[in-house]
Amino acid sequence: MQVINSIADLREIARRRVPKAIFEYVDHGSYDELTFRRNRSDFEAMRFRQKVLVDVTAQSMRKDILGVPASMPLAIAPTGLTGLVHRDGEILAAQAAEAFGVPFCLSTVSVCSIEDVREATTAPFWFQLYVMKDRGYTASLIDRAEAAGCPALMLTVDIPVGGLRRRDAKNGLAVPPRLTLRNAIDIATKPAWAYGVMMGKRKTFGNLAGAIPHTGGMATLSAWIATQFDASVTWKDYEDIRRRWKGKLIVKGILDADDARRAFALGADAIVVSNHGGRQLDGAPSSIAALPRIVDAVGGAGEVLLDGGIRSGQDILKAVALGANAVLTGRAFLYGLGAKGRAGVTSALEIMSRELQVSLALTGCNDVRDASPEILYRE
Repeated sequence: MQVINSIADLREIARRRVPKAIFEYVDHGSYDELTFRRNRSDFEAMRFRQKVLVDVTAQSMRKDILGVPASMPLAIAPTGLTGLVHRDGEILAAQAAEAFGVPFCLSTVSVCSIEDVREATTAPFWFQLYVMKDRGYTASLIDRAEAAGCPALMLTVDIPVGGLRRRDAKNGLAVPPRLTLRNAIDIATKPAWAYGVMMGKRKTFGNLAGAIPHTGGMATLSAWIATQFDASVTWKDYEDIRRRWKGKLIVKGILDADDARRAFALGADAIVVSNHGGRQLDGAPSSIAALPRIVDAVGGAGEVLLDGGIRSGQDILKAVALGANAVLTGRAFLYGLGAKGRAGVTSALEIMSRELQVSLALTGCNDVRDASPEILYRE
């Protein structure tokens, strides 16, 4: 029986079980992947101060995220095509997050729809919004999220145009997946995945079926995205959405301190320091490198979250120590999902929770809310 005790273990199982085109969509970044790699290397370069002879018997990893208690300072990030990593993937991940006590955020470009996830869960979940060229359909997505009881809307602002994800184009990634000479053998060696996706609730973009009924006709996912996202989106659109949405508003894709201040000044409840997982502007800084300056700039105006490069409990603790209220994880939970479905997502959360607990203790902390830059070495 295989021992699974790291996110890397889950990644390796997922790599064997998920077709190459889908796995590499999850596993890689844009262009030369410089920013994608920095997201990890900058975390790895950070060092903890080990503290000893401290009573660490009363540990707590609980933290409020947007005013709601969570079992640890982590939420599941919105990720596209989750339902192609595993049958009904968004539903399974939302259920795992609910059971573990952390927030789940559903992507606009999910396979299972807002209504599918609402029907299968009891805890409220967040909804992530892209502004589409069809502003009427964008407004309808906001209304559907409100009708589903979503307490928070996460507006992603860093994709007016899509970055070139070279592997997707070379792999011919399409939605829904197409059987071609190139991928037939690969899919044939993954019968459990193929059967699962075939029997799943949906096989294309569940939230967008009404607006784009023929998504499967696009040559590749990248080509489809290029036709749908709007390069004309501005702060005016942001203000319109803030007026329309009555719940909490999170702005995702902030790397610049001036943008962070403006987002809060115009009504954001939280921001996510993010470079889209290294999938957009290649050559941008890592999220963790950008975090301290942004935290200083906003001065407590709202909650600052972070995503990009989170693979362990140690990463969670480093981000919280530098001022993040919580982090989002995308690839880590997707590896678990691809490896073992809902149980794999739970395994990913358990692994990171245990790593966080141990790291807290060995840095002399009892409560994750007390983590500060003092637990890190400063060069």
